[in-house]
Order: sequence, then structure tokens, then C-alpha cells
Amino acid sequence: MLHAQERQEPTHRPRIDWKLITDLPVLSHEGAIEKLDWYAMRWKIEIFHKILKSGCKAEEARLQTAERLVKLIAVFCILAWRIFWMTMLNRATPDADPTVAITPIEMKLLDHLLPDKGEPPASRAGTLSGYVIKIAKLGGYLARAHDPPPGNTVMWRGLSCLTDIRIGMTIGAELMGN
Repeated sequence: MLHAQERQEPTHRPRIDWKLITDLPVLSHEGAIEKLDWYAMRWKIEIFHKILKSGCKAEEARLQTAERLVKLIAVFCILAWRIFWMTMLNRATPDADPTVAITPIEMKLLDHLLPDKGEPPASRAGTLSGYVIKIAKLGGYLARAHDPPPGNTVMWRGLSCLTDIRIGMTIGAELMGN
């Protein structure tokens, strides 16, 4: 059994107090820290799987062969990773260059669909956060002054909408000869 507790209670949340049962050998302090680090990663894995199940609806796939299912899940994993990664990257480095996560064509579409107007999120115009908020707005995020950063659900819906718009734009350009 591992018992881990933060030494000091943070002002913005309760102190972490974990009591974990494991069948893995824990022979040293370093080994205990390793197991706690693994457990801390569990929540990120849970969120990734939630995106796969709720966003991608991986469980609803009705494919005829295991090979097709494996290929579909591989694509879903890339999509789920991108959504989760953009959401977490926005929280860790909101002022980052947007090109680390968003393509130039996506940025042009977002700027056209949701131009910066001087509202509070516009203070992040041109940053990763500014573009993540625009994607989230396509997914229903309200971006009010005291709203928390966008989560995975609105990011999924927004990125899905942006992808549809990009496909429509590409088809339209092909049909019009541009």
C-alpha cells in the first residue's frame, strides 16, 4: 500500500491524499514515487479514452473485420490525441505560437469565421489560446470572462465543425476551378 500526501495544502484546492493499493513491488522511496507518477498519468489516459468513446464514438463502429476496426481506431487515436494535446497545450502555454498545433489554413479559416473584435479573448489574438478559443467557440464554448479554459468536449465539436468547413471549402474550390 502506498500513502502519499502533499506536504502543504494549496490555497486553491484540497491537499492531495492518495491511498493506493498495488500488487507491484515497491522496494524503495524512488520505486514509490515511480508508482505514484504512473497513477497520476491515469487521469490523462482516462480523458484520452473518453475522447475516443464519446467524441469518436469508437464503440459504435460496426465494421466487418478486425483489420478494418484496427485501422479505424488508429485514425481515432490520432484525432483523440490532437484534441487532448491542443486542450492541454493551451492550458500549459496559452501564449505559444499557434503553428505548433494549428495549420495555416485552419488559422485563415478561423480568422475569417471568427474575426478578433476586441472582446476579452481577443487579448490572446495571434496566440495558440486565441485560436483554441475560436475552435472551441465553433463547438459551443461561450468564452465569457470568467469561463474556465475550453475542455475536450467543446474542442472535439469545434474541431469537427472546422474540419467540415475545411472539406467544404476544398470541394468548393475544386468545383469552381480555384
